[in-house]
Amino acid sequence: MADIFKEYEGKLPQKILTDLKQFMPAKASQTKIKQICEQVVKEYNESKADPGECIGNISAESIGEPGTQMTLNTFHFAGVAEMNVTVGLPRIIEILDGRKELKTPSMEIYLKKPHSQGTDIKKLALSIKETTLDDITSEFQINIVDLSVEIMLDKQIMKDAGITNTIVANALKKYTKGYNLKQQDDSFVIKSKSKDANLNDLYKIKEKLKPVHLKGIKGVTQVLPVKRDNEYLIITAGSNLKDVLKLDVVDASRTVTNNIYEIADLFGIEAARQSIINEVFGVIENQGLNVDIRHIMLVADTMCNSGIVKGITRYGIVSQKSSVLAKASFETPLKHIINSALIGEVDPLDSVVENVMINQPVPIGTGLPSLVTKIKK
Repeated sequence: MADIFKEYEGKLPQKILTDLKQFMPAKASQTKIKQICEQVVKEYNESKADPGECIGNISAESIGEPGTQMTLNTFHFAGVAEMNVTVGLPRIIEILDGRKELKTPSMEIYLKKPHSQGTDIKKLALSIKETTLDDITSEFQINIVDLSVEIMLDKQIMKDAGITNTIVANALKKYTKGYNLKQQDDSFVIKSKSKDANLNDLYKIKEKLKPVHLKGIKGVTQVLPVKRDNEYLIITAGSNLKDVLKLDVVDASRTVTNNIYEIADLFGIEAARQSIINEVFGVIENQGLNVDIRHIMLVADTMCNSGIVKGITRYGIVSQKSSVLAKASFETPLKHIINSALIGEVDPLDSVVENVMINQPVPIGTGLPSLVTKIKK
């Protein structure tokens, strides 16, 4: 069998050869193996882009056409409040626009054994979830007579989250400088040291204390342990990959976030490019649509080829275009034309859009040389 595959080493990429060896039927005869290899070579050659083929247009059409079939906006995880994931066309737009602020940032946290088999999975999930003062407080009371704020704690929630009065007191001390902090059985009373304190100041300090971080990982607002195949993992609402990867129980090689910029900051541009491919391909696949992954790879390459992630917007990769007319055709045409006219900018007319605008033949093709020959009569 090894001799047959050697014949095809120059004809097929190494990845395809490796996959062929892996998936080849164990009892296949020499003749059958050769027939399969010949068929793969034929399909591989047919799938290659011809020189001069406008692959950008083909990719745009191949992604855009199925994109019109997408309808679903969000997917809601049953039984968990505020646990939505943006999917479908809004998610595709979010990725390709290169948005830093996501509607529903989330992570998939894979765990090491024994937690991946379900051991203490709920306890672990709760320890990851961010707990703020507002989460463990049953009521904030403002006493107008004493000009004080009383924070009534919910003991049951504190017990479930593993938070003690000492943890709360230490967290409050950082934010209550200029105030006296008095601890009672199930409450804290905060009173200003200043004689000029007023009701407005009390309201401000009350609102300032609500988001005080007590426990867990900042930014993770919800957690949901789920079983996928034969292992448990934790899906989160909110993302903070840097802090999650510091946990010993987390499988750092598989844990991911849907925030591409976070991946770029932690792992670099190559990881961000792969994340764009995975995210776009995942959305399209979930919608039951079929787009060749090479079209998505081309888009990801375009977004990342400058070394940083840039969205397909007038502030992103469109701003890199040398053509004035190409920029003007995308958005804010008057601004581009006026600015270019003021500095006497020249348009080389060497791309698709600008030539279509002025009704000229389009010089298309990927690195296709122009040949001039004398034809013998």
